[in-house]
Amino acid sequence: MQPKEPEERREKVNKYQNNSRQGAQPQKRVQISQMKTNRGEAIRAGRRNFDTADKAVDRWDVFEKHHEHEASFAPITNNETLRIVPLGGLTGIGEKNMMVIEYGDDAIIVDCGFDLSVDLPGVNFAIPATTYLESIKHKIRGYVITHGHMDHTGALPYVVPTYPAPIYGSHFTIGMILKQFENVAENGIDFIPETVNMNMENHDRIVIGPFTIELLRITHSIPDASALIIDTPAGRLLNTGDFRLDPEPLDQQPSDIARIKKAGDDGVLLLLSESTNARFPGRTPTEHTLQKSFDDIFQQSNGRIFVAIFSTNMNRIQMIINAAAEAGRKVAFDGRSMMWVAELAVRLGNLKIPKGTVVAMREAPNVKDDQLVVVCTGGQGEPNAALQRMSVGEHKHIKLKEGDTVIVSSSPIPGNEVRYQQIGNDLAILGVTLFRHPSRDVDGCGPLHVSGHANRDEHKEMIEMVRPKWLMPIHGGALDRKYHRDVAIEAGMERDKVILAHSGSIIEFDKEGKMFEAGEAPAGAVLVDQTGAIVPGLVAKDRLLMSEEGMVVVMLTIDKKTGRLLTSPDIITRGFIYIRDNTELMDGLRAELKRAASQRFTRVDLDRFKQELKDHVGHYLYEHTRRSPVLIPVVNVVGASGQSSFKPKPVPDTGR
Repeated sequence: MQPKEPEERREKVNKYQNNSRQGAQPQKRVQISQMKTNRGEAIRAGRRNFDTADKAVDRWDVFEKHHEHEASFAPITNNETLRIVPLGGLTGIGEKNMMVIEYGDDAIIVDCGFDLSVDLPGVNFAIPATTYLESIKHKIRGYVITHGHMDHTGALPYVVPTYPAPIYGSHFTIGMILKQFENVAENGIDFIPETVNMNMENHDRIVIGPFTIELLRITHSIPDASALIIDTPAGRLLNTGDFRLDPEPLDQQPSDIARIKKAGDDGVLLLLSESTNARFPGRTPTEHTLQKSFDDIFQQSNGRIFVAIFSTNMNRIQMIINAAAEAGRKVAFDGRSMMWVAELAVRLGNLKIPKGTVVAMREAPNVKDDQLVVVCTGGQGEPNAALQRMSVGEHKHIKLKEGDTVIVSSSPIPGNEVRYQQIGNDLAILGVTLFRHPSRDVDGCGPLHVSGHANRDEHKEMIEMVRPKWLMPIHGGALDRKYHRDVAIEAGMERDKVILAHSGSIIEFDKEGKMFEAGEAPAGAVLVDQTGAIVPGLVAKDRLLMSEEGMVVVMLTIDKKTGRLLTSPDIITRGFIYIRDNTELMDGLRAELKRAASQRFTRVDLDRFKQELKDHVGHYLYEHTRRSPVLIPVVNVVGASGQSSFKPKPVPDTGR
């Protein structure tokens, strides 16, 4: 709202006061007696909106302060007790994986990721709540990371500075982690972690207090992914990390089956195994089967080729580079994460690019159409990703056109189907030739994607190789983990030897290998915005309410002695109605505000008056719009001297 000029404000005040003194009749307005709904109905409608917002935020298991008091746990009293506390990774796929392993006065943390799927206004991602870490801060000896995907590493810059300890991982994983700390420095997180590279080929074993850890090579969709052996005085744990048992990966580094079997022969107390694809039968196809699909498309395309792919899938990117080199094409990388991950992979030897193949993105428009391949991010339709900007004509260097070929080498991530379909529509409008994995049979191409996660037969094989005494399915929601339990039963495990835990479960083992459920640790999601600042759950709920119902601010200037309005009420709306198209409604609201002030201001204290004003305005607006916006009453009380005697403190309507 533009501020009023002094002359305009004086004219408004004089006109309002003169009309009041002369007893002028206002224009016809709806009076309270004409309302068909009662106030209780309006209040209940508002509360329903708050309940809906509560449920929308609670869906993400947002951790609030009062949850600390709902937890029920005690410190370990028996120094021979092994305690396992998952703080994330058990409510969905790709969801802030994090687990605490304790023995006596020592603890390590396995993985520390964030959840990028959170769909709340102004929220960028969620990290695990760290209240439990605060209670064992003196015990934390290290972080052991299974691989470099963000759902396993993304929370490290927000957790490690508060609970510092060395970070252990494979060569590429540590490289990814250090780059993340560099990236968040622009948000004011200036912290250089202590890191330890572990050599999987030499089977490095490192002692951390009572724990001995070892990383085993495992096949996934990122270089140097690992499973993790943790030897403790109470028994051996084996955490698979994210995996598939691909016998023929393009990098010729398959899972270390021999070492996994040897670990099983030596005896495993607990297998912690990922559950992402536990609902899919059979086995995940091997990655190298995709090479022919890329080769065929490259050979038949006469124009520019754009390939959208996950930036960490170096095997897939290597295939594209191989196909481009075979077809005599140059390659340009686009997308911030694509460029820095590829640079890291080249530096560490995980990506091999023939000399003279790569050109800078700014030079791509100068390359002949039939000699260019662009490898970019955005296949999921992520806002502001490279392919998404191209699809709507907002890219700095590239304008897509007929004759271009676009390959989307992925399937939609669960929950992202709408964006995936939208970018397909946008690309179709531009007239490009589009190849996508889900529609490959219609598009006329071979497979363009395989999952990085094991299917049911591979889960069964892992269980049969390890032969654990206990199994805890991880990395998936309740249904995924239930399906994993079914696989374990098929593999010969007893039903009661499969632990279906949840975030915050405290699972303990004694020295005899017996399992106990030992209470609940505080757990949940902490919301973070794009600047790295924490977004309280209540703020997220208010944002949801304003996005759905809008906001109305009413501002009254009242004479302290008489209770008379000194100016016509100011009304500001955002996301509710357009005032200029609803002058009758606004005039009626101003009349109601005047009447409420004259009847109630001198009879109740200021806080009570503001609450009654909010209820009254809410009732009036619900009567005429059937909507319940967020209401903020601001009352400025002016004394005999003409100076305000009250500093307004507008408080958003929280419904509490």
